Amino acid sequence: MRPTVFLVAVSLLSLHLCLPVSARFFPNVSSIPHNLLLPNVKNTAWDSFRKFSGCHFGERFAGLTKLKQYFYYFGYIPDKVANFTDNFDDQLQSALRTYQQNFNLNVTGQLDEATVEQLIRPRCGNADIVNGSTSMNSGKAKATSNGLRTVSHYSFFPGTPRWRKQNLTYTFWPNNQLGDDTKSVFSRAFQRWAEVIPLNFTESGVYQSADIRIGFFRGDHGDGEPFDGVLGTLAHAFSPPSGWFHLDLDENWVISGDVTASVISSAVDLESVVVHEIGHLLGLGHSSDEEAIMYPTISASSRKVDLRNDDVLGIQQLYGTNPNYNTMLSPSVQQNDTSGTGCVDSRWAINVLVAGGLVLMLL
Repeated sequence: MRPTVFLVAVSLLSLHLCLPVSARFFPNVSSIPHNLLLPNVKNTAWDSFRKFSGCHFGERFAGLTKLKQYFYYFGYIPDKVANFTDNFDDQLQSALRTYQQNFNLNVTGQLDEATVEQLIRPRCGNADIVNGSTSMNSGKAKATSNGLRTVSHYSFFPGTPRWRKQNLTYTFWPNNQLGDDTKSVFSRAFQRWAEVIPLNFTESGVYQSADIRIGFFRGDHGDGEPFDGVLGTLAHAFSPPSGWFHLDLDENWVISGDVTASVISSAVDLESVVVHEIGHLLGLGHSSDEEAIMYPTISASSRKVDLRNDDVLGIQQLYGTNPNYNTMLSPSVQQNDTSGTGCVDSRWAINVLVAGGLVLMLL
């Protein structure tokens, strides 16, 4: 986390006391007004990256500085220099190779079309690499030639934090004034995880004392991880036992209906994002398995809410199995090497000091 713990706590306190916010929710994709169409086509957070397609090592291209900042933010460039340049240098090529490996792309070190399309996809704000260490593909051992050893795709936060109680409460930032239909999305998402592990989730009406506190915010909202407008980073959630869960106020959140049928490029399925972020709240990091809920990116106008085998294996590693969970895992699940699971960004773990200090100030 870049700011000091004290400044983060003060910023969050100021935010919660004075920021009036109401998110944009739509019952279905057809209810999104037409005046939101144009911004969604041209002005998404990373849409400018499209112009880099075909760019390669040794070139100088206006705007590559922003791409380097992207790679720094998500951990692919470990050290921030005073001023990034627009040169396609060794630093950028190395970041690209690692990124391509993590996202199951051809490792070319070039900005080919497939890589650029992956880069502009909306995603969770959690970094993929921390201090040069990653638990996605680039940090995993390969299977042996005889196929006897493979590795897990799921990962955990530093120190493998988890909740030490079975009954957790969650609540919503009151200023968002969420309706019951929106709250029900969160209830369903929590239940998806509760089906496979022995945890219970109950909505609370007391914001200060709830274990998990959920809110929709815009831009810089005091936790050092600002949102960036339409698409880009959609949400973030911190590791146990912090319980902070923030979503981008500027997204066009669809709470029901078939989001996959939308012709609006910025429609985001709320439940898909919520299920993913709850995984972080429970202690999971990102997965390199593209089918997993914990994969870092999700395309707009798509829906992914069902836990996959990789998600189940990871979360049960932390909490054990719900005794009522009887679904057998697919035979295609490979032997997992949990000793190799790595860490995800400590920026996401504001930790008990921040959360606890803020709660005390609020009280």
